[in-house]
Amino acid sequence: MLKTALAIDDPADGSLPADEPLTGDALQLAVAELLVQRGNLSLVDLANATRASAEWGHELAHVLIAQGYVRRMQYYQALAAVYGLPFVNLREEPSDPLLVDPDDRTDYTAKNLTPWRVEGGKVIIAVTNISEDVRRWAEDRYGRSHGFAITSPYDILWQTQAMFRERDSHMAREGLYEWKPEHSAKYTITDPQKTTIYLGLAVLVLALGFAPIPTLVVLMGAATALYTLTFAFKFLLTWVGSSRSADMVISDEAVASLVDRDLPVYTVLVPMYREARVLPLLAKALKGLDYPASKVEVKLVLEEDDAETIDAAKALNLPGNFEIIRVPASQPKTKPKACNYALQFCRGEFLTIYDAEDQPEPDQLKKAVLAFRTAEPNLACVQGRLNYFNRGENWLTKMFTLEYSQWFDFMLPGLDRLKVPIPLGGTSNHFKLAALRRVNGWDPYNVTEDADLGVRLAQEGYTVGVINSTTYEEANGVLPSWIKQRSRWIKGYMQTWLVHMRHPMQLYKSIGPVGFFAFHFFIGAPAFTVLLNPILWAITLMVFVTQTQPFGWLFPEPFGTMAVFNLVVGNLFLIYFGIVAALKRRYFDLVLVGATLPFYWVLHSIAGYKALKQLISNPHYWEKTEHGTSAMTQANLAAAKADMEDAA
Repeated sequence: MLKTALAIDDPADGSLPADEPLTGDALQLAVAELLVQRGNLSLVDLANATRASAEWGHELAHVLIAQGYVRRMQYYQALAAVYGLPFVNLREEPSDPLLVDPDDRTDYTAKNLTPWRVEGGKVIIAVTNISEDVRRWAEDRYGRSHGFAITSPYDILWQTQAMFRERDSHMAREGLYEWKPEHSAKYTITDPQKTTIYLGLAVLVLALGFAPIPTLVVLMGAATALYTLTFAFKFLLTWVGSSRSADMVISDEAVASLVDRDLPVYTVLVPMYREARVLPLLAKALKGLDYPASKVEVKLVLEEDDAETIDAAKALNLPGNFEIIRVPASQPKTKPKACNYALQFCRGEFLTIYDAEDQPEPDQLKKAVLAFRTAEPNLACVQGRLNYFNRGENWLTKMFTLEYSQWFDFMLPGLDRLKVPIPLGGTSNHFKLAALRRVNGWDPYNVTEDADLGVRLAQEGYTVGVINSTTYEEANGVLPSWIKQRSRWIKGYMQTWLVHMRHPMQLYKSIGPVGFFAFHFFIGAPAFTVLLNPILWAITLMVFVTQTQPFGWLFPEPFGTMAVFNLVVGNLFLIYFGIVAALKRRYFDLVLVGATLPFYWVLHSIAGYKALKQLISNPHYWEKTEHGTSAMTQANLAAAKADMEDAA
């Protein structure tokens, strides 16, 4: 078989040999035999790859490359020889731009092909495999006046990025705005909203001027009612979310029953900027996933001007299922814009996002697949729980862990149980790729694009669930960096509330009364209360210090009772919620420190006022979170580097 294949001369016009060409397993085996003959592949590795190919139900080519047994270029050069066709390096010999059709942009990525040049009156198409699908595609466009050359997926990716650079960059930035401008934060506050705000402020000033005491009483009554309703809603979510049936529980038995052959291709996006040092952690974490390696395509989403991280990724010599997506420089320079750009190169049925230092539980992808398979068709996303591996590093990481434990173990499952919009976390979101594309991905102008996307999915008729799988990441334990990160999150919640309140009746109709209430008290109210907190704290402190009640007139009944309830019972319960969340995770070391949560809320208010300032002056600015600052991260990084050296 191998001798027959190698005896074929490379036809200059790209035509396939006159004899019936090899296909399927015979073709794969012929290429593997040639790789062994050339010294690019050992017999042991071939045996391992053949066994994995049978178990995973995936072509031997994908297994060989994904496992790092051969390099992509080696494999596709051997494939060209077996086909008896020329191999073309598109970086050195790019396609004729006149042959490239923008309408076929999606096919170039999905089918791994591109028209290359005209020779002998035929259009030569550079492909990575000559399947029946590829043949039909070529015949539909060129009839019989076509031939083939072999190239690598890397060449296709490189050329597609180069040729469609401006188009793809534009779609990443403006796709959502051009589709539904009312859902885009490109313009944070619309003219009608500005008019409403100015009118409201004018009415407030007039009211304070002509009737100051009644106006202040009304304002304090409204603030007190807001706090009471917010607390009641959090209490309801915690109570509902504590139920075992609140989230999508995927059992270990169900995971074990999965057959690797039946698993789909999964895309993993890893957006990074200036994070070269934590790349080894990423490689180790992804290799630890319990999922066929050949069915995981990893996209390292890097800014094209981030030469340090790009060079570091190349130096790691990662397996062939890793690809670097270089995001063209443009504004806004945000994570959602980068992910939108990478979305145009994805081929998986499902897609998830991880940060470079994330440590997902090994079976998370399989649990997500099972969740999608057992749910209603309109389930578009499942959220994995997030928590921290460095919780005990300092007071700030302990507070962060208490907060996230309550958020992901109680609050989000509670929202899921109530069937209302779920603001997603920034990582470990698992999507149906088709649904994500139908809503035009993320909003590149929203700095908490994940929370916004959860609301938009609900408005488009999709649902979001929460699965019982945790991703551990690094808690931000450096105060200035924490303030930057938290101010961005609060600013994004402000953006999200303003965007979706442009048409309140439309929002109400699309997500229902419960969803409408939840939107206000889970997304709108928290951003507002962190601004209001210092004012109420100051009033409370003055009353306490003076041992009088000079401000008692501000809180007529029943608002006086409600204010005392919020101050005593409400705050105690919020502390209790954090402690319960720690106990559920068996984080017993965090129980006592949970009593200091009120000091953590002070930091929220500092970040909140910074967020408000930026919302007005620089709404789309992305304050980057510094990763890799934890001592535990450094220890994990050293271990990951040692593992890579041992493997080498």
